[in-house]
Amino acid sequence: MASEIVLSPLGFSWRTRDPFLFCVHHLDHYPRGNERLGPSTSLSDRTIGMDFELRDGWRMYHGEHVPGFPAHPHRGFETVTLARRGFIDHSDSLGATARFGEGDVQWMTAGRGIVHSEMFPLLDPEAPNPLELFQIWLNLPRRDKMVEPHFSMLWSHQIPKFVASDASARRTEVTIVAGAFAAARGPKPPPRSWASDPEHDVMIWTLHMEPYAEFTLPAAMPNTNRSLYFYSGSTISIDDVDVDAPSACEFAVASSAVLRNGAEPSEFLLLQGQPIREPVVQHGPFVMNTRQEISQAILDYQRTQFGGWPWADAEPIHARDAGRFARHADGRDDRPSSET
Repeated sequence: MASEIVLSPLGFSWRTRDPFLFCVHHLDHYPRGNERLGPSTSLSDRTIGMDFELRDGWRMYHGEHVPGFPAHPHRGFETVTLARRGFIDHSDSLGATARFGEGDVQWMTAGRGIVHSEMFPLLDPEAPNPLELFQIWLNLPRRDKMVEPHFSMLWSHQIPKFVASDASARRTEVTIVAGAFAAARGPKPPPRSWASDPEHDVMIWTLHMEPYAEFTLPAAMPNTNRSLYFYSGSTISIDDVDVDAPSACEFAVASSAVLRNGAEPSEFLLLQGQPIREPVVQHGPFVMNTRQEISQAILDYQRTQFGGWPWADAEPIHARDAGRFARHADGRDDRPSSET
């Protein structure tokens, strides 16, 4: 049983533990889209370029016409983007580009340096365009911080879902982006990811619990860090300790823990992994081990732009009818099976 549970509130970005660096849950209720795939409403009262105020249920972030994050650099870690609802248009300095959403995941190893954009096109001109995603930053150890960048698409049909039923036939659905649960194993991570070694015990799951469902979270390896983010629902108990949403929960992992849901459906994100246990020095989009390495990252980006930006503008988006696809840096095209 969990001997101690540490709870903390959930803000816009969520506190993470080694080997994770950052996690944010984007939930925006965008209106119908206009001809430019942006919001079909006036933007005159927003701080365009830096709109993080949740007004009318949505934000523009750094986008000028389309919400999202125009071209920006990364070095020294990985981004894992879970697109639960809506769509994301990706482009990068490797020449790769994609549109993904509706349960797809993009896993990108920034390594020695990459520039990418993440725009949120509003494809439906007749109805609202809700967007929900998680972006998670997973650290790289010193030996891998300068590896070649790598871009992976994990289509929703490739991501296993395991349904566990309790004694009353109430269900918990576990979606396994990384790691394994019971007989289900998530897709293979990028080759130089911290998650690529099973001994690192990296798990990225989402969980959906029906009302009053009971689910046993299995024990983890000794010394694993685990965070369970209870972001939607009302109340649960963890080993008979009551927890209200929204909360981040940290507790012992050496033994299993029993989750008992309350009267409403509940949603969770689970992040866990063996810590890297190296110094972390961050400056904006760069994460290295020393300040000298951060200074070098800034100089390298100023000098090389990490390969340059091959696209016509900083906010590239695809045609409304482009569908979900990925075009990799080597020219290989990839689509989910439902769109081939």
